[in-house]
Amino acid sequence: MKFDEAKQKFIQGWGSLGSNWGINRTMAQVHALLLISPVSLTTEEIMEELQISRGNANMNLRELITWGLIRKDLKPGNRKEFFYAEKDMWKAAMQIIKERRKRELEPLMQVLGELKNLDKEEKGEGVREFRKTIDNIEDVIAKADSALDKLSRAQDNWLLGGMMKLLK
Repeated sequence: MKFDEAKQKFIQGWGSLGSNWGINRTMAQVHALLLISPVSLTTEEIMEELQISRGNANMNLRELITWGLIRKDLKPGNRKEFFYAEKDMWKAAMQIIKERRKRELEPLMQVLGELKNLDKEEKGEGVREFRKTIDNIEDVIAKADSALDKLSRAQDNWLLGGMMKLLK
């Protein structure tokens, strides 16, 4: 397989994977292109490589910045903005987990908390089943949130520990 073919296959594959972690295909393709690029790229270079419009490129670049997966690279003497992706896949995966937690788990936990305010005087089979279901969902979500929190803290502690070893 030639490099250009492999590159396109990776970009397409990463684009398909993107929908599994909560982003659109084009956003994932922009991320993939920046992941494999040895240098930071301009919006124009991204547009040309992926054959997308300026609006589409700008919207997806802004969203990738919001997710913390890419950053701007301002080069002295050049007015254009350049973009690059975090190359450490562990850091990128952790950032995706944190972002999905913030966008999906936290709002759901808030809704479940509000649903627990169901009038205590309400009785009946339907009410009992509703409360039981809400409690079960809340339990699963709380365990998932706790696991993600521990994973995140373990990563932070590992990084801090590594830095402290370097300073000794």
